[in-house]
Amino acid sequence: MKLPFIKAGEIVTTHGVRGEVKVLPWLDSPEDLCDFDRCRIDGKEYTITSCRVQKTCNLVKLSGVDTMEAAQAMRGKVLELYREDIDDEVIFADELIGVQVLCDGAELGKIVDVLDYPGNSVYVVKGEYSYMIPAVKQFILATDLEENVMQVKIIEGMRTDED
Repeated sequence: MKLPFIKAGEIVTTHGVRGEVKVLPWLDSPEDLCDFDRCRIDGKEYTITSCRVQKTCNLVKLSGVDTMEAAQAMRGKVLELYREDIDDEVIFADELIGVQVLCDGAELGKIVDVLDYPGNSVYVVKGEYSYMIPAVKQFILATDLEENVMQVKIIEGMRTDED
């Protein structure tokens, strides 16, 4: 199901004395966070006035956070992005939890976890049986977050309790 907000990273520390925060991004790459003009932290909206990449993190300046003390108070908090600011084609792991999985019209179960591996992600599906389905076009035929349904193709070895 589409979520109104997407968890995009954690504020891990401050940077400098003018209120910048260092964010450990949970997106595909740190550069992705620099594409956004606003975010939400603890239910409050902030304008992102600047964002730049530093190694695997982002240095972010938020409107209204102008001192090191104000930035320090945000340490450990989660930065969220507004789903409406993100392309509809992009699907996040959090949105897949609870999606009903079908194979040839038969329900296999629901996605309970998304495992990230270097090659691709793997969807963990639990129902009458458990399945581990690689998140690749060969096996994921269609995903409809509005209907909360995913169509998949299953091959031998995906069912985790098979001999």
